[in-house]
Amino acid sequence: MKRTRCTATLPLFLVKTFISFCFFLFMASPIQAEESPAPDEKFVVSDAEVISGSEKARELRSRGWRFGTYLDLGYTIDFNDPENGLWRSKGTTFRVDDPRVNMAMGYLQKDAKPESRWGMEFGLQTGVDTDKLVPEPPPKANEPISNADQIRHLARANVSYLFPAGNGLRMTGGLINSFIAYESYYAMANSNYTRGYITDNVPYFFFGAEALYPLNDTLNLSLYAVNGWNYLANPNDHPSFGLQMLWEATPQTTFTQNLYYGPDQENTDLDFWRFFSDSILEWKRDPFLLAVSFDVGTEKQAEQFGNPRGYWMAGALWAAWQMGGPWTLAIRPEFFYDPDGIITGAVQTLQAYTATLKYKFSPIASNTLVANIEYRYDRSTGSGGGFFKGSDNTLVPDQHLLIFALTWHLGMK
Repeated sequence: MKRTRCTATLPLFLVKTFISFCFFLFMASPIQAEESPAPDEKFVVSDAEVISGSEKARELRSRGWRFGTYLDLGYTIDFNDPENGLWRSKGTTFRVDDPRVNMAMGYLQKDAKPESRWGMEFGLQTGVDTDKLVPEPPPKANEPISNADQIRHLARANVSYLFPAGNGLRMTGGLINSFIAYESYYAMANSNYTRGYITDNVPYFFFGAEALYPLNDTLNLSLYAVNGWNYLANPNDHPSFGLQMLWEATPQTTFTQNLYYGPDQENTDLDFWRFFSDSILEWKRDPFLLAVSFDVGTEKQAEQFGNPRGYWMAGALWAAWQMGGPWTLAIRPEFFYDPDGIITGAVQTLQAYTATLKYKFSPIASNTLVANIEYRYDRSTGSGGGFFKGSDNTLVPDQHLLIFALTWHLGMK
């Protein structure tokens, strides 16, 4: 009964949130002549490697309707050879030792622009990566809504409108991309093929509303009202809130600060709201890219004796070098510290060191293919840590992985 009630109230929540955001921000903004729209968030992969916020803004302003398809094929060799074929504590590419379709996706997209103010995004997806979008209890707050297994196949489903207010206020409502994390859900857009633990353990999608406003040519501000950390769970009927500040400090340097605050347990008292901070600094100057991200979160546990406060933190460094022609080399060291098991479900500290060699080519117009060879070493320590190994799936602290992958994007504009 509870799951049915939660599912039924979701559309009403979205409608109320979107209307409230539109009214408040439209009335608060001065009306000026038509301006260019603010930069869009990541959706489909780009024909570039990793695009900074300002470059993406300039690219998208010149576009109208677009549609395309995306395919991600991967084969992960786990030298631990676990019988269950699972990569523990991983949210994407988590099945090993067999070739997999990790992602197949098709999309239709229109930008909200001054000459055509309505925009939309719609996409369908399937593959191994979508399996972990559906949360699993415990905790109880992770109980999925009744139609979660169907909704996970939506890549986007939203509409947007660009108000002629100030520098251009763009409102978006529906199923939207998460504003958190440096890496994309879609592997081709990233420096490395596998996503880091720092990315797999934050939301990839939200149901809710976004208001994006460019304060000037170098500073963008976005506000969010969303349904919660796990968009396919609904432990309560209260919204959560987010903020993103994107600052282009120099033509090569971008700083992004993301904040999340909201109730993600059945008890919605303010004492038990989750607070999370995600800070990203990117420097890009061809042929090099450097980026660093640091996350920290805290949440007081309502269902545990004494209501202890838990913490977690994570960090990662990305370094990429386009060596010339179609070749790119990227490395990523990272850590994820979860001493209370709030995020990964286990008391552990994760470390990973990843090196990726990419070969990118376009055999015919509008097609982009990227061949990836990746080596990765992972280590998990702590009372709940470890990776599966052998016929009995024993937990061991280390694993070595070798990944072969091919990503393909066909896009029309």
